[in-house]
Parts: sequence; C-alpha cells; structure tokens
Amino acid sequence: MPELVVIGGGLAGTEAAWQAAKRGVGVILFEMRPDVMTPAHAGGGLAELVCSNSLRASSTTNAVGLLKEEMRRLGSLVMRAADACSVPAGAALAVDRTLFSAYIERELDKHPLVNIVRREAQTLPPELTVVASGPLTSPALAREISALCGGALFFHDAIAPIVAGDSVDMNAAFWASRYDKGEGADYLNCPMNCEQYEVFYEALRAAELHPLRDFEEEKNFEGCLPLEVLAGRGRDTLRFGPLKPVGLMLPDGSAPHAVAQLRREDAQGSMFNLVGFQTRLKRAEQERVFRLIPGLTQAEFLRYGAMHRNTYIDSSRLLRPDLRFKGRDSLLFAGQLTGVEGYVESAACGLAAGINGARLARNEEPLVFPAQTALGALLRYITTPNRDFQPMNVTFGLLPPLAQRVLHKKEKNALLAERALGFLMNFMQDNELL
Repeated sequence: MPELVVIGGGLAGTEAAWQAAKRGVGVILFEMRPDVMTPAHAGGGLAELVCSNSLRASSTTNAVGLLKEEMRRLGSLVMRAADACSVPAGAALAVDRTLFSAYIERELDKHPLVNIVRREAQTLPPELTVVASGPLTSPALAREISALCGGALFFHDAIAPIVAGDSVDMNAAFWASRYDKGEGADYLNCPMNCEQYEVFYEALRAAELHPLRDFEEEKNFEGCLPLEVLAGRGRDTLRFGPLKPVGLMLPDGSAPHAVAQLRREDAQGSMFNLVGFQTRLKRAEQERVFRLIPGLTQAEFLRYGAMHRNTYIDSSRLLRPDLRFKGRDSLLFAGQLTGVEGYVESAACGLAAGINGARLARNEEPLVFPAQTALGALLRYITTPNRDFQPMNVTFGLLPPLAQRVLHKKEKNALLAERALGFLMNFMQDNELL
C-alpha cells in the first residue's frame, strides 16, 4: 500500500493525514506530545487549539469564511469537527477546544489507514513526508529543517488569558453581540467609562513584562499583536482595536467608552477567553491590570496569557506551488511552518499537502489550486518569490481582481466568493476531487 509520513498532529498535520487516508493512502502520523511538550500546549491531544478557540468570521463575504467553505467542499475533517463542536460566537465560528480535539483524534484513531505514533520525529525521513510540525517545532527537528533550508525565520506570538465564568461580576457585565450579529447575545461585555479606561491604560503601560528568551529583538506578527504593544502605539489605539466600543450599547441605551469582550471557551460557558488580550505581562501583573476592568475585579484566571516563538521557513524561496520542497520532491511542508498564519489557514494548507501527498504516493502529478480560490491564492502567496516574505492570513487582496470594477466592498467580496466557489467546483470535477 502506498504510504505517507506526516510529522505533527496539529491542525495541518491531522488534516493532511485525513486527506491522504480518505484517498486510500496509508499514513503514519507522528506527534511528540505528551511525551515532549511545547511552551504553549496544555496537553497531548491532537489538533489542540492554543491561542484562541475562534476560527474567525463565518460569512463567505469574509476571506476566512470563504476559505472555510472551500475546505468544507473538499471534505475537511477540521471543518467537520469545528461545525460539530461550535459554541456561540456571534458572526464568528468558535469551538469547544476539548470537544474539537477529541473529535479529530477519535476520527483519525478509528481510521484503518492511519497509524498514530506518539514519538518525537527528530529527523526528516527519506520516505514521502509532509512536515507539519508547526511553529513550535522541537529543537532537534528544527535544526535539521534549518540546515536543509539554509536558516529559519521566526516571530513572536502571544496567547490570551482565560477566566472562570462564575468569577465574572454579572452586575457589571452584559450580554450582547456587536451590531446584534449572530443568533443572540454571544459575547459577555465588560464596559468602561472614560475614567476607568484611563486607569486601565496607565496600569497596562506601566506593567512588567516577561523578558524575551533566546532572542535579540522582539518581532511580532501584526495580525496578533500583544495588548501592551498596541497600547504603546497611542492612548486610543486599544479603543480602535480589541477594546473598541462600536456596535455595542449599554443596557440603558448609552454608549460605552471602551469594551472588553469575553467569548465562551466551552459549550457550558464555564470558561471565557478575553478576546484580543494576548499578552507578555507577568502573571501577577495580568491579575492586577485585568482586574481593573469592570466585571473582572474578582476574576479567577484559569490560564494566563503567554508569549512563545513561532518558527517558519522562507516558503517563497523554498517551496513549489504544490508545496513540495525544491530539490527534494518527496518532501512537502504544510501549516504555520510555511508562513500561513491562523488556524484555518494552517488546516487549509495541510489539506492541500495531504491531497498532493496522496497523489505522489500513487505516482500521480500533484495539484496546484486555482488562484481564483481562497486556498489557491493563499498558497500562491507563500510560494511566490518575495524578498520580504512575512506570515500572512488569507485575505481577498490575495485573489486576482474581478473583471469589472465594484465599489461596494461587501458586493465585491460576494462576487469574489461566488467566482472562487465556481472555480473550485470545476477544479474538483476536473481532478476527481468530488
């Protein structure tokens, strides 16, 4: 039986393994946790979500919503698990992390063609392999990848704290979704008036940070900046970012000055994530500063925010459009290690690598997804030579423009999404992916 090795049991690796196995290819899936842990993961479950439980916007008029719909049509296991384990999150798709991880692990564990090996892969095997070891690749494997690639790049990423639901003061917080989107009041909102915001802001600016380790400089991804970095860019920067009050009204009909939003972490609502509060503050400082927010004065912190390193290769120089490593066609890369940023993007990259790994195992030509699709546009970005290559979320700006000019953004995005799904269905028919 044709066989594929997949290194890494995160979103990209599990999706790659699923896509290959459903095409009749035997898969050996290596995952080092729980024997070897990372600075960010809490347990040993496959597809564990670290930074947040949100897979972001649901609508196809948003690029990540379109990417998720493309993945559904391609038979994504990650999307099936996300839909089955979703929790209320307004216009976004968020999941119960524990149920989500268990769903994916259960489906892979019972598949007859998937062999899950709980062992650290310290070297790159000679067999056909998808490397999806993630942004926290173990040191031994990272050194081998770095030597192969002529050096690795990195940036810093941060995770937000989680508080116990029953520790939130409901007399100071209120339920609402921004602009009343979603199926009801999906977010718990902690409003601040001008004076409360000023006290919080000054405390945040003065708070102590964990020192960086092993790095000479701090390098953050712009799409996931720590709260204190945003605060350092101006007094009102937070009010135009994670603490923006727009689209929310207090129960008495007045407008808040700033709002901290909490999103359910689990189906029961026993845990809440502080949305956009990724941080490098010391633990004691997180308690002191974040308890200044009305509603969180007695907050019980179940997880503190933390900073960790994300590693990625220069895919624009090193990878073919089908994700094969240049000069070694038996080696494919997938997930955040390639420079795609975000849960959905990582899983989508794994999906493409799994399909192409299966095709290579069966001595078939690998596929290049159409640039008119969200997936194809994202993969084209990471595999097109770029002297200033940086991690990227999916965005409509990556897709080729429409033939006609459309001024209204939502209408333009709807047309781009319609075109993308049309191209995808034709591509799937032509390549027997239905």
